[in-house]
Amino acid sequence: MTVADVVFRPLVPEWLLTALAVLVVLAILAALLGRLPAAAWRLPPLALLLLVLANPTLLREERDPVPDIVVLVEDASPSMAVAERPATTAAVLEALQGEFTRERNLEIVPVTVGGGAGGTELIGAVERAMVDLDRRRLAGVVIVSDGQVHDVPREVPAWARERPVHLILPGAPDETDRRLALAEMPTYAMVGERQSFVVRFDDEVAEPARLTIRQNGEPLAALTAQPGQSVRVPFTLDRAGETVFEIEVEPREGEISDLNNTVVAFVTGVRDRLRVLLVSGEPYPGLRVWRNLLKADPAVDLVHFTILRPPEKQDGTPVRELALIAFPVRELFELKLNEFDLIIFDRYARRGLLPLAYFDNVARYVEQGGALLIGAGPGFAAPLSLARTPLERVLPALPNGTVHRQAFVPTVTELGQRHPVTEGLAQNWPGEWGPWFRAVGVQGATGQVVMRGVGDEPLLVLDRVGEGRVAQLLSDQAWLWARGFEGGGPQATLLRRLVHWLMAEPELEEERLVATPFDDRIELVRTTLDSSDGTVQVVTPSGERFTVPLAVAEDGRLVASVPASEPGLYRFEDGEVRAFAAVRPMSPRELADLRASAEPLAPLLQASGGQAFWTERTGIPQVRRVAEDRSRYGRGWMGLVENDRYRVVGSAETTLFPAWLALLMLVGTQVLAWWREGRS
Repeated sequence: MTVADVVFRPLVPEWLLTALAVLVVLAILAALLGRLPAAAWRLPPLALLLLVLANPTLLREERDPVPDIVVLVEDASPSMAVAERPATTAAVLEALQGEFTRERNLEIVPVTVGGGAGGTELIGAVERAMVDLDRRRLAGVVIVSDGQVHDVPREVPAWARERPVHLILPGAPDETDRRLALAEMPTYAMVGERQSFVVRFDDEVAEPARLTIRQNGEPLAALTAQPGQSVRVPFTLDRAGETVFEIEVEPREGEISDLNNTVVAFVTGVRDRLRVLLVSGEPYPGLRVWRNLLKADPAVDLVHFTILRPPEKQDGTPVRELALIAFPVRELFELKLNEFDLIIFDRYARRGLLPLAYFDNVARYVEQGGALLIGAGPGFAAPLSLARTPLERVLPALPNGTVHRQAFVPTVTELGQRHPVTEGLAQNWPGEWGPWFRAVGVQGATGQVVMRGVGDEPLLVLDRVGEGRVAQLLSDQAWLWARGFEGGGPQATLLRRLVHWLMAEPELEEERLVATPFDDRIELVRTTLDSSDGTVQVVTPSGERFTVPLAVAEDGRLVASVPASEPGLYRFEDGEVRAFAAVRPMSPRELADLRASAEPLAPLLQASGGQAFWTERTGIPQVRRVAEDRSRYGRGWMGLVENDRYRVVGSAETTLFPAWLALLMLVGTQVLAWWREGRS
């Protein structure tokens, strides 16, 4: 396309040309005011002189039109996948691309927006696309979305004030949706204490609905509530670790989707300060090992008594007069025994302080769910051993009367390599472990032997008795590791794990199943003392049941990957071990409201002069090109600004006053002026 225009190419600097023009005007005004004869005839030669100095030039340009840009935004967030929106969106995009293609000089810049943890961040995606665009070519922005956008800024962006923004919503403005939400839900809760959460559902249809609440897959409550009514549901956690709550409101016919009719929440159960009773017997270099370990744990409330007088010392002093305060035997071992989470006897032998009936109380305490740890010294093999009390029935290993006094390095058994108490100890403490020099011999261990000592005899034995747990460390030499003797060893890690296993820490359970959700799958990790492969039964949110095999990973754990194609709560079972994983198709912000709405984007539409179009009400709008100062939408159509941008590919210039013509005209006008003055 060729375009001609007249431009000026001054022969002198512009400031000089301007000054000459001012002088000419002043001179003419002075002549006119002074009534000089033929003053008006002086104007043409002066004006012609200025025109010649301005050098008017005919400019001819070859221009190629540059297409305008329309930014076509597709909302591909999970909320656009409900109901008939995918098909409607596809039809709208196809029709728009056809309209844009038919328009002359219009380039399409597609932008696709997915959903994330923060919801649909559509404006941010458009801003990023604008960085690489020439905004002078922007004709407008067309958004195909349900309108649920979660990053609309308070201040309207500059591009939205300059060019039209149109919104096409796949649906109708009268959509309804029943929406369930948690108004209050604790993240942590104390085990055994009564807690509660608050749930509410909203609905455009004012009719009651039934709520069903399940805790770890078991029914917790069922009730009827009204829309907008906040319902407080009490619950109590019976164990530490993660507990899953599933709250569901019955679906209603005609709602846009039932995806937000279910809410899944995980609450971590924690214990109040764990109470530990530590009774130390004969003094020895490692007396403070257990005390220091337990006092360093802020979650442990320690009660510690030490018996300082050795049994062979006989001076006639009554037992009750050996301490500054009386040893509260009856209070500890009868009245408040069940308040302790763990009882530790460290190198303790019968001293006459505890009647046999109290040891029977401790045995029953273990059988009913308590925990007992025996730190054995030489006294465990003596006639006054704790093994010769009613505790005998809960101990997994009984002494054979021998005490080994020789150097040995503790070793982890094959079973111990898989047990959470001793698993990975070698990696925890690189290098050689230091030796111990004393261990108590035992006859046959009925529990789980996770470490061995002299002559491959049991060194650390764990067992479950009734509902409780028992551990026996058959040596009093662990303090050598704590002091770094000949390299030391993982004493702190071993004893800390041992104590927390006894107190039923969920992460240290021998039989454990962990389910971790990802976008399209759930990864299973099975911790077990059984080294063979196994299977896990899967229950999908829709109730389908199937079994997946477990494979042995490089670290020895059993693993599996389960496809997660359904949204909701998945249940996994392997015998008595269960796990839960919630697969969310979208973030909570997406689920909060699945109805299509133009309200979130209304500030942008209003500031830009654009409009919202509902496909089920107005259909797909036609595209029109409009001038920048004209209306940008109308009934059934949306406007895109025509910018008329172009690119110059060639140009030629021709001066309108060549030198000979300028000289001729100047001389002619001057002669005419002189002639006129002469006649007057």
